[in-house]
Amino acid sequence: MGRFAGLIATLLAGICSLWLTSCAIPQVSAEDRLFLNLSLEYLGRYELPQQDFEGTPVGGLSAITYDVQRDRFYALSDDRGNLAPPRFYALKLEVPTEPTADLGSVTIEQVTLLKDEAGNPYPANQLDPEGMGLSPRQSLLIVSEGDAADVPRLDEYDLASGQLKTRFRIPERYLPSEDEAETKGVQNNLSFESLTINAVPGSTAWVEPFRLFMATEGPLQQDLDDDIAIAPKNRFLHYLIGQDQSTLISEHLYPLDIGPTGTLLTGLSELLTLDQGGHFLALERSLGFKGFDIRLYQLSTGGATDISTVESLKGDVSTIQPIQKRLLLNLASADLPLDNFEGMTLGPDLSGGDRSLILISDNNFEAQLPTQILVFRLRQ
Repeated sequence: MGRFAGLIATLLAGICSLWLTSCAIPQVSAEDRLFLNLSLEYLGRYELPQQDFEGTPVGGLSAITYDVQRDRFYALSDDRGNLAPPRFYALKLEVPTEPTADLGSVTIEQVTLLKDEAGNPYPANQLDPEGMGLSPRQSLLIVSEGDAADVPRLDEYDLASGQLKTRFRIPERYLPSEDEAETKGVQNNLSFESLTINAVPGSTAWVEPFRLFMATEGPLQQDLDDDIAIAPKNRFLHYLIGQDQSTLISEHLYPLDIGPTGTLLTGLSELLTLDQGGHFLALERSLGFKGFDIRLYQLSTGGATDISTVESLKGDVSTIQPIQKRLLLNLASADLPLDNFEGMTLGPDLSGGDRSLILISDNNFEAQLPTQILVFRLRQ
């Protein structure tokens, strides 16, 4: 009996071995484990003609976010107060569930002026609003890019009134030096352009504190390499925002693409939080002799090195683990409209558990250029 049992055991072991070797076991690469399984389906395009609304020119829309509770979008104008005071608009648009040739029109419901500490609209050239996120405490977090004569800033504004509530601290290394002999801080017009929050926009189901992420459009001056063949090294910031305080948790190296041949300018235009696990979308924009090149990347921040104590990224950074990127969509390759896209948000949920993704362009107040809004189905 023992010998028979041994033969059966040997036979079963052989069968199991044959089964294991003959059945295909899915092989998942280390890179695949870093990223979500995402795909995009283009659903259509809106055009918003340049127009006046309550005495303000509608244009220069550099950021957009969605309010789940009110089923409306907020779009931020990057007018520095030269045409009208800095402001944001409430937009209503119907998001299709299937590819649609004609998406109809965009309804402008309201304009809200941003107000300073004293409750007054900002005068010209005091604010350069570029990135925006809707927080769970019914406020807008807005980053101001600034220029060589100004400094970048991160502010919180009341959603209903536009009144300034909080000014957050920007690390000293991001602020241009008043000493001409010292080269540091953001570059002119390549400062903070992107901002995202890890809470469902407009939702009141949240637990303090929440997290805010933003990044520079281009490298800091102290991070610039002399060799233009080296990919630009941007910085990605992670804040923890509480009721009475904010803390800079970490910074990470964001490797920016150089751009296609003939590129004159490239930068990171927008970030978008996908989940609580460190996955984001990033919108990169290049401008060259052939026009715009727009690329959408998925990011994974897990394992990225904290560079908050690294004074300069110039030179060899092989010991630093950057944020990992994977190309999700090249608008040119997909034969989609190319424009100065600067804003991005998740919109209403779609059927099957998918989400809508919205891109919006900044027309720079060019009278002949409409604002374009692209709508996608984001599958995961």
